Amino acid sequence: MKILVAVDGSEASKNALTHAIDIADAMDGSITVVHAADPTVHDEGGSEPSLSLWDADQRLILESVEDVEQRGLELLDDASAFADELGHDVAVELLYGNPIAEITDYAEDEGFDAIFVGHRGRSERAGLMLGSVAKSLVERATIPVTVVR
Repeated sequence: MKILVAVDGSEASKNALTHAIDIADAMDGSITVVHAADPTVHDEGGSEPSLSLWDADQRLILESVEDVEQRGLELLDDASAFADELGHDVAVELLYGNPIAEITDYAEDEGFDAIFVGHRGRSERAGLMLGSVAKSLVERATIPVTVVR
């Protein structure tokens, strides 16, 4: 079984990776961990996408592609190290662009059997307005998606 785990550095994505490892170990499967680097507007903290350009009390900046790429690589390194702690080797892949499109396209193109993702990621506020990545993955994916809390 080929399992794809999408991570964003949140506790929920860590839980998704843990659950995927349990399943992969039971089914003699392999895991690839992905993160989609998507330069977007962030507040100064750089961790939560802003709800809109008109958000009060936020000084907005456009994050550079290099910053997004670096953060993505760090997230993948952290996920790989976490999997190592749990005794499982994982492959990692940094994707570029819209997370929903990139993750679902990659999963289909590479022949994955399932996608695992955390229930709520780094931006719960934005998720309330825009719809969560997990929900969108469930709607768009052509393979089973497991959403983990």
